[in-house]
Amino acid sequence: SVIVVGPSLSLHQCGLPREIAIELFQTFLIRGLIRQHVASNIGIAKSQIREKEPIVWEILQEVMRGHPVLLNRAPTLHRLGIQAFQPILVEGRAICLHPLVCKGFNADFDGDQMAVHVPLSLEAQAEARLLMFSHINLLSPAIGDPISVPTQDMLMD
Repeated sequence: SVIVVGPSLSLHQCGLPREIAIELFQTFLIRGLIRQHVASNIGIAKSQIREKEPIVWEILQEVMRGHPVLLNRAPTLHRLGIQAFQPILVEGRAICLHPLVCKGFNADFDGDQMAVHVPLSLEAQAEARLLMFSHINLLSPAIGDPISVPTQDMLMD
């Protein structure tokens, strides 16, 4: 999906559009609807998701709180080309990013696209949290210089 600026986000957060979030977290969402006795089976849960009932958004936010996502901008030439973020639901169809994390991805907001991945195993989630979160990767792994520095656009405001 296309990336847009999200200046109100923290460095470790990304804005994930509702449609993308539902697709990525659908199995977790179905399980949440059934566990909370909102749906009695998978078919009913899927129809509630399709109809976008209000309870779906509440459970989706709960599910997202426990799962980091990985954002990847191709081509991934070094380890900062894929980083972990805490997803936040946003309106629209574009992924929102804090402007200070773009340099690691070599990205800007002129139509660049990123892929979103969900680490499934507990080990993968722990690795994402401990090693890949964007606020942990503030220095270049190659030379140790700061990655997150204000650009001209930020300094003008």
